Amino acid sequence: MNMDNNKPTTQKRILFATLLAFAFFIAYDFLYIQPMQQQKIEAEKKAQGTEQTTATSVNVQNDAPQTQTQSATFNTAPTSNEPIIATIKTDKNVIEIDSLGRFSQVTLSQTQYVSESGKQLKLFNPSNLKPLEVRFSDRNINTEAFNTPVVADISEIDASKQSQTITLTQELTDTTLTKVITFNPNGTYEINVSTTNSKDFFITPGFRPDILADVYADHGVLLKNNDNTLTIVEDADLSSISNFVGIKIASAFDRYYATVLYNFEKSMALSLMPDNAGNPQIFINAGDDIKLYGYMGPKEYDTLKALHPELTDVIEYGWFTFIAKPMFTMLNYIYSVVGHWGWTIVIATILIKLVLYPLAHKGMVSMMKLKDLAPKIKEVQEKYKGDSQKASMHMMELYKKHGANPMGGCLPIILQIPVFFAIYRVLANAIELKGADFLWVHDLAEMDPYFILPILMGATMYLQQKITPNAIQDEMQRKIFQYLPVMFTFFFLWFPAGLTLYWFVNNVFTVTHQYYLNRTYDKAKELRKAAHEKV
Repeated sequence: MNMDNNKPTTQKRILFATLLAFAFFIAYDFLYIQPMQQQKIEAEKKAQGTEQTTATSVNVQNDAPQTQTQSATFNTAPTSNEPIIATIKTDKNVIEIDSLGRFSQVTLSQTQYVSESGKQLKLFNPSNLKPLEVRFSDRNINTEAFNTPVVADISEIDASKQSQTITLTQELTDTTLTKVITFNPNGTYEINVSTTNSKDFFITPGFRPDILADVYADHGVLLKNNDNTLTIVEDADLSSISNFVGIKIASAFDRYYATVLYNFEKSMALSLMPDNAGNPQIFINAGDDIKLYGYMGPKEYDTLKALHPELTDVIEYGWFTFIAKPMFTMLNYIYSVVGHWGWTIVIATILIKLVLYPLAHKGMVSMMKLKDLAPKIKEVQEKYKGDSQKASMHMMELYKKHGANPMGGCLPIILQIPVFFAIYRVLANAIELKGADFLWVHDLAEMDPYFILPILMGATMYLQQKITPNAIQDEMQRKIFQYLPVMFTFFFLWFPAGLTLYWFVNNVFTVTHQYYLNRTYDKAKELRKAAHEKV
């Protein structure tokens, strides 16, 4: 059959598929991601309960990566949650160092970073690879190192007002490992690690923070190369050791948080080594001496930019990063003027609607014209049922006569999809919304506690559906469209309030636009009809 004859049907199918894709995306979150998060919360509560009891043994993968072609092998060392030998307090966090010279835990101090149980967030799962763990290239030294306590020259440090330094020393048979770490009030640190007798080693920023890893964002490892390109390896995607050179930033991250080691003066060579689940672990090849800078905490744009502008690349939004980054820059600028994230989202939504207004308006007008032509198109199709070429020719004449474009309503919507997904990604991944309130909502990064925004969003979606011209003939598709507002409302009940606020405001302006267009379009039709009758 001639393709032109199917253009209206194709348009409906594309629009229908787009809406179903949104519905599937939301359903996936509700039915799969959220149950996983709930399980994790329960597991964390159990873990917190066991912290006060005797530390349980964990298996530590203590081999160091060797060569590019060598497969990863794992020796398990019977270590426990090692005792804490030093505690560092900065203005942003509390860092605990264990007897193997690793950052055993980092607790965020700022009031907005609290768990479901109301306690300050802890970045790391105790059983995962810990930041600043060292692995020697020599397996014998490595085994000894995992069984030899590190000595700290000081056990309590207050670096909340000014930078403070700690020295960690580990005396081994064939070498002495020394870590000199300077902690800064903003929670960052500088580390110099060296060995005697030229013993080579690797050092790691640790496994990614284990607070929130879900469908909204990539999570795993991000590397920034000297040529400013990014390499991202997501969880469960690494099957063997991969080696990299010319790296200036190495980050392990989840949705909101990251642990980072970087050096802009001397680039790094490193290996990504899979754990038993195929998750990437970063091991930086230090030789026998290395100097690095580190950060562990929320991926706040202003914080990372203040450390170094290039560190903002640690914030990654997935496929639409190229649109999402400028969009966040716009949001951040509006916030700097308004000083409130709720109103920032409202203003940004209005600005986006204004920019996309010409496309949206064109699409709406095309859909209204196609609805008016639907009966005539059906007549043509029935009349020339056995001759698709004639049917196509007469329909094209019909479109031309009435100034209708069969794809005019579809293409503008398709062009807007990247923008919608970009703002969606930005609002879903912006840690800046954490703790930000808006009217009755106490935290825009959490669900609306009273479900007011989701209900308003659903109501405006229903109203938009009622006043928008619909030329769908298929009864099944029509029924599914009717239930979409109910489905979206149900799923949005558990969405972050900041996202729901965006959708609600967007719907309000779409409904207003459609209502205005309906009135002006109908008036224009009446005037044309009256003029025709006079003639």
